[in-house]
Amino acid sequence: MSMRDLSVLRTKTVEAIARDAAAGEGDGEGSGLRKSLRTRDLVGFGVGIVIGTGIFTLTGIQAKENAGPAVVISFLIAGVVSMLAALCYAELASAVPTAGSAYTYAYATLGEVFAWIIGWDLVLEFALGAAVVARSWSGYLADLFDLPPSLFTEESTVNVGAVALVLVLGVIAAVGVKESARVTNTLVLVKVAISVFIIIVGAFFIKKANLIPFIPSAEKTTTEVKTFDQPLLQWIGGFEPATFGISGVFTAAAVVFFAYTGFEAVANLSEETKNPARSIPRAILIVLGLCTTLYVLVAFVVTGMVKYTDLDSSAPIAKAFDANDASWAGTLIAIAAVAGLTSVTLVDIIAMSRIGFALGRDGLLPQSVAKSSPRFGTPFRFTIGTTIFVAILAGLVPLTDLSEMVSIGTLFAFLIVSIAVPILRRTKPDLTRPFRVPLSPVVPIISALACIYLMLNLVVATWARFLVWLALGLAIYLFYGRRNARLAKAQTAEPTVTGEKTLG
Repeated sequence: MSMRDLSVLRTKTVEAIARDAAAGEGDGEGSGLRKSLRTRDLVGFGVGIVIGTGIFTLTGIQAKENAGPAVVISFLIAGVVSMLAALCYAELASAVPTAGSAYTYAYATLGEVFAWIIGWDLVLEFALGAAVVARSWSGYLADLFDLPPSLFTEESTVNVGAVALVLVLGVIAAVGVKESARVTNTLVLVKVAISVFIIIVGAFFIKKANLIPFIPSAEKTTTEVKTFDQPLLQWIGGFEPATFGISGVFTAAAVVFFAYTGFEAVANLSEETKNPARSIPRAILIVLGLCTTLYVLVAFVVTGMVKYTDLDSSAPIAKAFDANDASWAGTLIAIAAVAGLTSVTLVDIIAMSRIGFALGRDGLLPQSVAKSSPRFGTPFRFTIGTTIFVAILAGLVPLTDLSEMVSIGTLFAFLIVSIAVPILRRTKPDLTRPFRVPLSPVVPIISALACIYLMLNLVVATWARFLVWLALGLAIYLFYGRRNARLAKAQTAEPTVTGEKTLG
């Protein structure tokens, strides 16, 4: 096998991707995914994974620590950046409807090594997201039903509640995506209804004084801030650590971006959608529009109900109602939190299993991973393996310090997708695109730059952990994936008829 055959910049043609999606070519019986989803199911999945920890916890934390009432602007900024990336996702998903989303798009445009890196990154994003949210769910459940902290909170040695949730949802995800859709859609109706309830009822308790100043003046941090705890941009520029002001708004935007993570999971379900060219773009844009509106309104109401300096960091919404003598609403909000976090965990598991499915099908992981169950039409093996992995993380590892890694992983994926759009426009100008990003390449470039800027506002420690994870993934690719990839084997056997090509 020549060095050219082992090129890390091999690309997979759109035609080859389409063949795999349509018939599971080359992978044997049981490699296809069952098409059973409609637009409403995709919207349910999208809203199910997006509305969760962000709306119930990050609002209070970031208003109190970085942005004040201007956390409303932070959510709006994060929502706009997400919407720009969503337009890019919508074009690629409609043109290349396949499991794997950003991973597959990178494979068709930037090359195999970049595809592997983004796939590895997405595995991290969804695994950590599922584990973090499962632990949060367990804590909310303990608060709602007065369960023993030794089994359901961060005080526990083994978080039994988080483990139980992951195992139950893992079984649901493995049994069938349609069954998962039914569960998710039910939970979504509950938490959207409660979110609207918070906005309408909370509006009666808004006090103008609580919203002034809307953007608190920048303040120098009085306590010593370690290098690893500083935003990367602040550290690079040598700026003195500070909070609030305009920089605080952008720092908060980078953190609350976590609240929007997951909508890209909709693109992962392209192969299981009856009419992906129509349904995927519509679902992505509906999800982002709805969730951004709810986030901005909830943030405005909560910071209007209680002075930002007095917001509770753990349960800001419930405590805001308590402070206004409306504690009866706390129970409803706790129920919404439990429902919301349940659906987020479920969709995280589903999304990660589809990334693994795509990696295995392409030979970058053992191809046995790519086999879907003839009975259930899902990547059963990888889903079960994913569930066990996430259950261990959720049960044993406190992941509070790692939550920002979900944001950096997602922003990195969005960056790759934004770059992929103009590249694919140039390399495949005749490709059918049912949905097209307006004003390309301007919008994709703006999206990429916005992602980079928000990433620079995350702390140095997050960057360090992220780079370590990528280095580990790169080692796996160099020692296994590069030689075992389907493209490597196809190029060796029949380099002229594979439907794939090598760049460089």
